[in-house]
Amino acid sequence: MPAKTSVTDDLATPVTRRPVLTSPLRTEAAARNSGAMRRGLLLATAMVIGCAAAACADDDDDRDGGVTESDASRDASRPRDASDDTGGDATVAGGDRDAAADEDAAIVDDDAGSDEPPRAVFRPEQRDFSSALLGQLQLQEGFAIDVFASELVNPRMLAVGPDGSVYVSRPMQNDVLRLIDSDGDGHSDATSTVVSGIAGVHGLAIHGAQIFLAAVTAVHVAPLAGDGTIGTPTVLIGDLPDGGQHPNRTVAVGPDGKLYVSVGSSCDACMESNPEHATILQTALDGSGRRVYARGLRNTIGFDFHPDDGVLWGSDHGSDWRGNEEPPDEINRVADGADYGWPYCFGARRADTVIMPPPNMTTEAYCAMTEPAAFEYEAHSAPIGFVFYDGTQFPEAYRGDAFVAFRGSWNRYPATGYKVVRVSYAGGAPTSVEDFVTGFLIEDGTAQFARLAGVAVASDGALLVSDDANGIVYRVGYAGN
Repeated sequence: MPAKTSVTDDLATPVTRRPVLTSPLRTEAAARNSGAMRRGLLLATAMVIGCAAAACADDDDDRDGGVTESDASRDASRPRDASDDTGGDATVAGGDRDAAADEDAAIVDDDAGSDEPPRAVFRPEQRDFSSALLGQLQLQEGFAIDVFASELVNPRMLAVGPDGSVYVSRPMQNDVLRLIDSDGDGHSDATSTVVSGIAGVHGLAIHGAQIFLAAVTAVHVAPLAGDGTIGTPTVLIGDLPDGGQHPNRTVAVGPDGKLYVSVGSSCDACMESNPEHATILQTALDGSGRRVYARGLRNTIGFDFHPDDGVLWGSDHGSDWRGNEEPPDEINRVADGADYGWPYCFGARRADTVIMPPPNMTTEAYCAMTEPAAFEYEAHSAPIGFVFYDGTQFPEAYRGDAFVAFRGSWNRYPATGYKVVRVSYAGGAPTSVEDFVTGFLIEDGTAQFARLAGVAVASDGALLVSDDANGIVYRVGYAGN
């Protein structure tokens, strides 16, 4: 078992703050309806308290995972205050950021006179990993789970090399690890640092003899040798939009030989001034020809190309502070030139009534021009890694299905997520979502021992899943009937 790595690098990356461009409340309607005004006040209060309890975090970008560049001043889902114009510290209304985030609390709006669902900040307490907890996990019949690697400190996204090496990004350490299972027993027996010094490195993609590495505002590329070693990275793209609330970039190479980069929104819900926020970008492999491939995608961290037809699919995060059940997280068939609606629409072209309409049209009219979600997850599940199964170890029925890591909620009560799901595909579209690995949420839903992030198919066909809170990479294999 490798020695535990100490955290020595500063994860913070400066961001440029802009004034809030929209208001979260329909002020005209509120003026006509005192009940709406009361709900707006409750929402504003919940946002301020929520920032204190969750460091203005999003479903993915909380303090205990990934790069945490929470930028409350951008967020159009809360009232504007003086900090919006000053570019002040990200701890507005939150005091000490780490101390606030460590306070696990449930804050529920019990507005009996409101027709809106209650809003909550609820963070299940973190528990340390143990073999006893591992033994309590539940899987679909015929499958078994074990630890592939441990004590990694903040392992996030995963990629598997041609030689079977497993590469793991660690954005808080600004590096990438290489894990090797030299004897094929399903456990890593060698760990080495193969990339260092890239601030916030997160997304990984291997294509031929190259590895692409996505950081907050840059994509790097490095030569990948046949023995699994990585050469010196160079900057391929150096001017991606700043991180804001969603700094965790991901990258993939499509079957068309193009590079695809996911750029999350700078805020929870707002009108972006940079047209490359809340998009998936497309470039040539040398970084040229950059353009917006699809827009209206709030934070599509996990995406992949179906192995049968090459169609791009991804999981998108819904906005916060709309209650327990809305908006849903989504599965989208990501098409060239399409708009998926954020910040004005979600799900099946449903209008988000919390923010003001777009300029010069109604929200409903705008939503009618967008692409609806192909499938919906439960709100606040926080899907991160998304991979299609193209291995041969699992039964044939699993080929072409997707596996998704649900990081888990922080602003829903009761909590949801904290599991791996299987998305079944038939006829080129998702047909159902079912639990694949559960049991990480424990103690009647008040605690958890994993914040899941990356997923990848190992060279032997097993499924790898990272937990960046306890520093584990799990391995799920098929044991037969």
